[in-house]
Amino acid sequence: MILRKTFSILFLFALFLSCENNPLDIDVSQVGVDIQFVDVDSALFYSDSNALVENHHHFKNELKNIYEYEIGYVLKIGDVVDSAFYNSIQQFRSDSSIQDLEKSISHLIPTLKQKEKSILDGFKHLKYHFPKGIQPKNIAYLNSLFTTAVFCTEEEIGVGVEWYLGKDDKIVKQLNPQYFFDWMKNVMDVRYYERDILTGWIETHYVDPVDGNLAENFIRWGKILYLTEAAYPEKEQAIILRYSDEDFQWALDNEEQFWEYLVKEKLLFKTDEKTTRNMINEGPFTPGLPNQEAPDRLGQFIGWRMVHQYMKKHDVNIEELIQKDYNEILQSYEID
Repeated sequence: MILRKTFSILFLFALFLSCENNPLDIDVSQVGVDIQFVDVDSALFYSDSNALVENHHHFKNELKNIYEYEIGYVLKIGDVVDSAFYNSIQQFRSDSSIQDLEKSISHLIPTLKQKEKSILDGFKHLKYHFPKGIQPKNIAYLNSLFTTAVFCTEEEIGVGVEWYLGKDDKIVKQLNPQYFFDWMKNVMDVRYYERDILTGWIETHYVDPVDGNLAENFIRWGKILYLTEAAYPEKEQAIILRYSDEDFQWALDNEEQFWEYLVKEKLLFKTDEKTTRNMINEGPFTPGLPNQEAPDRLGQFIGWRMVHQYMKKHDVNIEELIQKDYNEILQSYEID
């Protein structure tokens, strides 16, 4: 009798653990990825003349579009002869504001290098679910002069590392408030760094753009965020959504009210770009809602909730999820 009772308790405990187990938390120890991290910014700013020219030619061949973006769009140098390139870099280095920015970046780089293992782990998770999925060859640290946080090409990812200096960094505080609003500075947080890299790659290479109604855009972003969560199953869901803890809790608490608003106003099947931008894009809040306390990107949030719920209800793997029609996911959604 005692043995039977003990067995029952152990069985119930095991059942509880299985219910709590995260199905996305899989073993990737045998999955291999070949991704190189390249510190382009340090090479451009700190190399001596000979190394600078050597790096220049190496990056032109190995990083291609990412490097073209950096020297063409960001630094406005373009593909010029070595002497002109060297003189332009020297001019760049001598600017006092650039020197201050590079000093801040130099303090951040060691922290980013510590996160490289975590990024590789995220891509291992992605490869586990998509064995034939495209993976980046290089991830380049750039000083994008606050133009782009994450920029993806067919084979590389460029990261504007200055976007992760934090709101309290001296340079960030001095950014022109006419172009860099407080809400933008507040989210320049390194805790989103790995998430942003994976989300950027997934958005570019795994989930096709849609030119449809609002619900279809919601669910596209729901798939992107669910894949990001699959890459980082151990991370807090607030980070996956790129929310503060407070904003994430607000979205959870007001999910039903937001859904009722969408249905009442007949927004789900609207196709105008303004409504889509309001619900999807980053900002100080989600425009158009009665309550301006709502965090931004509530459309992404509700799409993630739809996909999350769909995956709990159906025996579908992640690779199959990408092909699922948005209407099937939409019709399966219910407020918990």
